[in-house]
Amino acid sequence: MHNLYDQFRQLIPDPPLQAGTVVNVGNGVATVALPGGGLIRARGSAVVGQQVFVRDDAIEGVAPSLTLEIIEI
Repeated sequence: MHNLYDQFRQLIPDPPLQAGTVVNVGNGVATVALPGGGLIRARGSAVVGQQVFVRDDAIEGVAPSLTLEIIEI
């Protein structure tokens, strides 16, 4: 017999890894601006202006500072 909870968890996708720029830091919570214009709050340590990776409202690490390329099709 299969575990129903494991089968249910397989239906739910993993949270995406996003990259953004830290715009505000306070009390261990950083406000991160995403390239699409959204703002999210994430737990972790960061410095204002730093590029970070965010997943599931937590800062996972420092992201490389790369330029954004928009290609219209």
